[in-house]
Amino acid sequence: MMRSPVSLVVAVRRPDGRIAVREQAWEPLVSRAWKFLRWPFVRGAVVLVESLLNGFTALSFSAEQAEPEAEGGSGERTPSRGERGLLLGASFLFMVALFIAAPHLLTLGLFKLLGHPAGMKSLAFHLVDGLFRIGILVGWLALIARTAEAKRLFEYHGAEHKAIWTYESRLPLTVENARRFGTEHPRCGTSFLFVVVGVAVVLHIVLLPWAPVVSSVGAVQTAFVLLLKVLLAFPVAAIAYELQKRSARPECPRVLRALVAPGLWLQRITTREPSDDQLEIALLALERALAREEGHPRSADGVAVYPDFQGALAA
Repeated sequence: MMRSPVSLVVAVRRPDGRIAVREQAWEPLVSRAWKFLRWPFVRGAVVLVESLLNGFTALSFSAEQAEPEAEGGSGERTPSRGERGLLLGASFLFMVALFIAAPHLLTLGLFKLLGHPAGMKSLAFHLVDGLFRIGILVGWLALIARTAEAKRLFEYHGAEHKAIWTYESRLPLTVENARRFGTEHPRCGTSFLFVVVGVAVVLHIVLLPWAPVVSSVGAVQTAFVLLLKVLLAFPVAAIAYELQKRSARPECPRVLRALVAPGLWLQRITTREPSDDQLEIALLALERALAREEGHPRSADGVAVYPDFQGALAA
């Protein structure tokens, strides 16, 4: 999957070896009239939601192409707004449960086990909470990476990064050129997740000690603090996005680059060395997205199927 400011392109190799490419104009999640949602330190949360929606669209198309005959061979079905809304809502609840509620409750349990007060306003509490959050993130990714489906997905993830490195190095978009690059990239969503954890720890340390006590009942106060953490997830994402964006620039300060380095290490789980066939798919998607960006799309909106990579390039 490749997205430019004006288009979204998804390329898939079907089981029979043919290549299906869906090109479509891309529209932002919010109206362009709401310019403030694209301001620095605001746009990060919007970009995160848009990325999730794009991912759902790409995975849905890929699943349809795995058995194109079952879908009538068209592969042109796009998830409705309602379906995408349900998927987005379910994903949001899953992320809240796994990366906000679970670390918080585990930290409460650890403090109780050690015989110390919970101290939700203490520095130690939020540092331990952050460690649990990192542990859950790494463990979850390592667990799903063991499945055959995830391994193949992570190979394509590596192919996307190699294709982008080829373009950013101003080299022709060929498999031979793409092979030479690594599978890690500083603007990857995996790195973004790690930066989010770091920013969350800092904001929680700074802001949550000021949170009011709304109830003497522990469960009620815990629920209130969890709600505050959920609300803080949006400014956390916004700040993390700007930090990651800055870290990808050549003039990035060494301190910032060192702080985001663990996110690059995490990509060793979520990216794998791709095959040449997978590189072809990533390069084709990027080539089509760039053609649309330059104002001369290679095909109309919709799905086109090609016999092979060379056939798609020649179309």
